[in-house]
Amino acid sequence: LNLLNEELVGLVPVKSRIREIAALLLVDKLRKSLGITSGSPGLHMSFTGSPGTGKTTVGLKMADILFQLGYITKGHLLTVTRDDLVGQYIGHTAPKTKEVLKKAMGGVLFIDEAYYLYKPDNERDYGSEAIEILLQVMENQRDELVVILAGYKEPMDKFYASNPGLSSRIANHIDFPDYTVDELLKISKLMLEDQQYQLTPEAETAFISYIEKRKEKPLFANARSIKNALDRARMRQANRIFDSRGQVLTKRELVNIEAEDILQSTVFNS
Repeated sequence: LNLLNEELVGLVPVKSRIREIAALLLVDKLRKSLGITSGSPGLHMSFTGSPGTGKTTVGLKMADILFQLGYITKGHLLTVTRDDLVGQYIGHTAPKTKEVLKKAMGGVLFIDEAYYLYKPDNERDYGSEAIEILLQVMENQRDELVVILAGYKEPMDKFYASNPGLSSRIANHIDFPDYTVDELLKISKLMLEDQQYQLTPEAETAFISYIEKRKEKPLFANARSIKNALDRARMRQANRIFDSRGQVLTKRELVNIEAEDILQSTVFNS
């Protein structure tokens, strides 16, 4: 849990909720070890929020916590989407779904954009068959597998409203807030540090401006968008250095991302 706090920027309500779940599981273990009866805590979860808000990362941490507390036997996390579970013709979905469930046993099955499993407008869609199999396993093999359903909040709410059987089997609903500008700057610095780059003070000012502008544009994906922006800044830095060949390069020039590497982004032109 301390690692969760140290390694993840922001996400205060998420960390708080994970701590509560971990505390419940730990107390449940202690009660059982002393022979005190207690009902099995519900472990299936729902993670809702925008892309790039750390849902998969927290899923991995959750798998580790569940493993360390002895609630799952393997501790791995298997991430899947609709395409991994639903077939394209009659008789194809059941074997696909069962194969995924077999691989996930002993760990955590993380279904991203879970609402795409259910397409009520298409009567020839086989997603409901996958949901049916999933429901049986979530109920009958809940000691062997933990399921996390993830996606945007509004479609997930509609998905649960249309599938009350799923909703009733999920004890823990966790909402992931979007990152603030300060949190995204902190994340960007950690990403750069990891690859031995750094922003100059001028570049940091430019990048704050970039984040503020990018957040207002469509398809913003929080930390994912920041990673893409930094990859492009590194590419511009490399081109700038390449164009200045013949000059003596210092380590500082190879490490520094300059303001011009940020300001060339199309975000500033539109």
